[in-house]
Amino acid sequence: MKKTHILGLIIIAIAVVILVSTGTDASTYVDFSVAENMAKEGNTDKVHVVGKLKKDATGSIVGMNYNPALDANYLEFTLVDNKGREQKVVYDAPKPQDMDRSEQVVIIGNMEGQVFKCESILLKCPSKYQDGKVEFKEVQKPVAKL
Repeated sequence: MKKTHILGLIIIAIAVVILVSTGTDASTYVDFSVAENMAKEGNTDKVHVVGKLKKDATGSIVGMNYNPALDANYLEFTLVDNKGREQKVVYDAPKPQDMDRSEQVVIIGNMEGQVFKCESILLKCPSKYQDGKVEFKEVQKPVAKL
C-alpha cells in the first residue's frame, strides 16, 4: 500500500471514532411530558427542555427557592415549557448569576419522580452591551475535586 492510502485510512478511522463518540452523548429537545414518559419507561437519558421561568403579573419570578445561607448548592424553581406545562426543577449547584433576567432557559437533565433533576442550565439573556442582540450563557455544576 502507498503511504497516501495508509494516511487516508487513518484519517477515516479517526473521523469514525469522533462521530461515534459524539453521537452517543447527544441528547434531544423534548417537553416535560415526553421527559416524564421516558422516566416511567426506565429511560434515564439526559434531555434538553426549553422554557421560561414562571412569573407573576408584575414580572417577579414565582416558585424560586434559593437560600445560599442555608444551602448554596440547592436551587429549586418552576419552569414552564413551550407547551405550557409547569414543572418543578431542582438544580444542585449555585444559582446562575443572570437567571432572574433570562428570557428563556434550557435545562439539561432527566425526570426523577415528580421533579426534573437538572445538571446544566443554558440561559438566554438580553445583552448588556448590544440592543436587540441575544447572549447565551451555559452554566454547569462545578466538579468536586477529591
